[in-house]
Amino acid sequence: MKVTPQIPLAEAAELVNSGDTMIVGGFGMTGNPVHLLHAIAETDVRDLTYVGNNVGEAGLGGGRLLRNKQISKAIGSFFTSNPEAVAAAQSGDIDVELLPQGTLAEAIRAGGTGIGGFYTPTSANTPLADNREVRTFDDTDMVFIPAIKGDVSLIRAWKADTAGNLQYRMTESNFNPAAAMASKLVIAEVEEIVPVGELDPNLIHTQGCFVDYLVQATLELDDLGSSASVKSSDKKVSETRMNMAKAALAELKRGDLVNLGIGIPTLVADLISDKDGIILHTENGMLGVGPEPEEGGAMDYPVNAGKIPVTALEGSSYFDSPTSFGMIRGGHVDVAIMGGLQVDQKGNLANWAVPGKPLLGVGGAMDLATGAHRLIVTMLHTDKAGNSKVLPECTLPLTAVGVVDVLVTDRAVFHFKDGNMVLTQLLSGFTLADVEESTEAEFTVALSE
Repeated sequence: MKVTPQIPLAEAAELVNSGDTMIVGGFGMTGNPVHLLHAIAETDVRDLTYVGNNVGEAGLGGGRLLRNKQISKAIGSFFTSNPEAVAAAQSGDIDVELLPQGTLAEAIRAGGTGIGGFYTPTSANTPLADNREVRTFDDTDMVFIPAIKGDVSLIRAWKADTAGNLQYRMTESNFNPAAAMASKLVIAEVEEIVPVGELDPNLIHTQGCFVDYLVQATLELDDLGSSASVKSSDKKVSETRMNMAKAALAELKRGDLVNLGIGIPTLVADLISDKDGIILHTENGMLGVGPEPEEGGAMDYPVNAGKIPVTALEGSSYFDSPTSFGMIRGGHVDVAIMGGLQVDQKGNLANWAVPGKPLLGVGGAMDLATGAHRLIVTMLHTDKAGNSKVLPECTLPLTAVGVVDVLVTDRAVFHFKDGNMVLTQLLSGFTLADVEESTEAEFTVALSE
């Protein structure tokens, strides 16, 4: 039986060289090899290409390497949660390649399985498809994405045996299994190392043949950043936002498998009860998402796409990011509910970028917008200046074309039917005249009695 060397953090950090492409597991700080990253921050390594969903948080994980100016390029899906990453990109201190989250996961998986690249409908007809090859399959435009391979992968697992077999815990799997396959050298940071034979062979998530070195490091609460703890009693929700969440919930039916985006959509989870028969999916690797715990954090609970600790309902399951986005692109998610910046009368959605504003992340929005059977968008009807966000044509960079089925604003609910935008419900406190005055898009009215 192979024995995987166990080495100290400092020795592991010395295995990373300047100029390396480094693939890093984790979603936010969950499943993130934070101790390995901090050890590398103590070295003189420079000019790293950092591949991961995000570059940690400010001064934490990859954020510490960024602060030390050890990263020259970042390839990922969502950097907005780290303002220092956004500032570095805007100033030109680092180059950034932005990929949709599912595309990033699949590109890493392809790199680890000997596949040169793949075509995906995600990001077609958006700015992220610029300068990429686009082909049409079955009347669907698809974008070619090359595989991603690394010099070194840093991953985080919960348990390992001395043969290098790994087990992940809850939503800590995310990008880790794919990253473990995609580099020449793989270092696994783990909570506990046990003798061979103590892990059930049926429950091995990453096989020892992928792992070159093990490092034992105990996870502390401070390592989890913004996911460290939560108190549901502290959450204050306005009546307006809750009315929007209730309107979105009314669009769901029993048996639906539903993905909730961050912001207003997450409120829907607090309204769903067992009798509704709705299964919630979170893109970082969980089915059967329950409401937030009364207190506690990511040491005790899984986290959702907003990196907020949540409970797990009976029958829930965990999986990695490529599997999660396979569910989405494969048409296994019935409904996605997400926020928006603009929606137009053609059902186009813009929700990821505002030119000149410090936004640097697309996350899973493009995957969900094109992959879910139905898309419900929740957003405020007007911007802070009172300008309509419901337009004849989106002026912001598009997320996806012609995908919106239902739009819920703070003023009204619209359905998109046969190319037409139809007002079907007024929300509390607003009249038809209010909606007509604040809407630039053309729509018809079919209010229910």
